[in-house]
Amino acid sequence: MIPIVLYLALAAIIFSIGLYGIMTQRSGIRILMCVELMLNSANINLVAFSSYHHDLTGQVFALFSIALAACEAAVGFAILMALYRMKDTISLDHINVLRW
Repeated sequence: MIPIVLYLALAAIIFSIGLYGIMTQRSGIRILMCVELMLNSANINLVAFSSYHHDLTGQVFALFSIALAACEAAVGFAILMALYRMKDTISLDHINVLRW
């Protein structure tokens, strides 16, 4: 059996990659991908603790989180496509539609 520390280390590494990507990237698609990485690292934690405690609660929460992440990605992608049609770019530095 794999120790829980390795799962938590993997989740921390994936979360750190996602956080670094959000802070450094300016493309909307890349930021959405980094948010998905961060959500997947949280799912790894949920499933790891669920397996460690021999309880299915964490796995059920992970399934809800996956469904929520899919909805978030669909809405985010739709917003980015609407902004692309309006401004011809997905770079968040060039989009100022919501500014006063």
